[in-house]
Amino acid sequence: MAAFMVRKRWFSGSSIDWWDGVKPAAKDPIFAITEAFLADDCPSKINLGVGTYRDEKGRPVILECVRRAEAKIGGVQTMEYLPIGGDPKLVQETIKLAYGENSDAVKENRVAGIQALSGTGSCRLFAEFQRRFRPESPMYLPIPTWSNHHNIWRDAHVTQRTFHYYHHQSKGLDFGKLMEDVKNAPDSSFFLFHACAHNPTGVDPSEEQWKEISHLFKVKKHFPFFDVAYQGFASGDPEKDARAIRIFLEDGHKIACAHSFSKIMGLYGLRVGCLSIVCKDAEQSAAVKSQLQQIARPIYSNPPVHGALLVYTILTDPDLRSLWLAELKVMVSRINVMRNLLRKSIENFGSLHNWEHITNQIGMFCYTGLSPEQVDRLVNEFHIYMTRSGRISMAGITPASVDYLAKAIHEVTKHDR
Repeated sequence: MAAFMVRKRWFSGSSIDWWDGVKPAAKDPIFAITEAFLADDCPSKINLGVGTYRDEKGRPVILECVRRAEAKIGGVQTMEYLPIGGDPKLVQETIKLAYGENSDAVKENRVAGIQALSGTGSCRLFAEFQRRFRPESPMYLPIPTWSNHHNIWRDAHVTQRTFHYYHHQSKGLDFGKLMEDVKNAPDSSFFLFHACAHNPTGVDPSEEQWKEISHLFKVKKHFPFFDVAYQGFASGDPEKDARAIRIFLEDGHKIACAHSFSKIMGLYGLRVGCLSIVCKDAEQSAAVKSQLQQIARPIYSNPPVHGALLVYTILTDPDLRSLWLAELKVMVSRINVMRNLLRKSIENFGSLHNWEHITNQIGMFCYTGLSPEQVDRLVNEFHIYMTRSGRISMAGITPASVDYLAKAIHEVTKHDR
């Protein structure tokens, strides 16, 4: 009885506060913008933060090719688990889309690939792969880059370094310093590039500049890793937008790509992606794929089936593929129209600044050159939401809102000379 009372007093008078040390995490800067936008009741508010495509009335879009693919697969898809590496047919079609159906790497089965959870998941798998098999090599990230890249390689415990990319004065590519950084990096370093439509700047190297970068990479024995989130969304032509990848492949580099179908097919919530790594031969490719699968297994076990089946259906059905390519051109065209309208409208309000960069940049985003303080004014005075870096989603602009946005930008910049 005495022993029981001692135990009872201990349990009744003691408790462990397991999570007292847990503090609120900082909000994600992109998703925090949407939260603030939704809480704003101003009728003229504009959300230019999150990069999802909208039509000319500001409405979310489901592509017609996706609707038809849904109808085609209806009632025939399985709910069984996919393999750890995902749908091998989707993986193969993604590899052909990125590297070219007739590339030697594809024909010789030298590309190791597994389905992943969109671009984020693909990058995360590669970061873990890099940590396990090349722990001595840093990953160089461009300044700036998609903010989540830093989170991904940080959480994989890979050493991060940066290289120059964007030139703030010219609002273009800082090619000279980029090449200096590539040259000065330790041999056999990893570099992350955006294959096209660089996020957040919308600034890409020219074809000749990509060739110079590729040549220097051969000299330095660096490894190029491409984030492929916008293939087809930059120019409207997936083949043209894969040119950087093809240049490095033709020059004999071993490369890797993180593919995403979120933007280019509007499948944001379905998380369809693929990680692929070019290897020296089929045997090495099989070994690399087995390691990627082993990494994926304890994280999410296997990827979802529905989105993979949609993408595979669109890529392999000739009519649906043609429709997808046509719809890509429509999306790119609308964004380019908004670029021209925004620039023209700002200039028409009498701005003395040079706004050529709005129409020179490509892809979903525009790096406006606005300062954090000017962005704060746009939020507080005009209810226009964007990242404090001044990045705006061109898809968030409509013909009805472009003049209001242009006037607001002019108001917060007109005294900045």
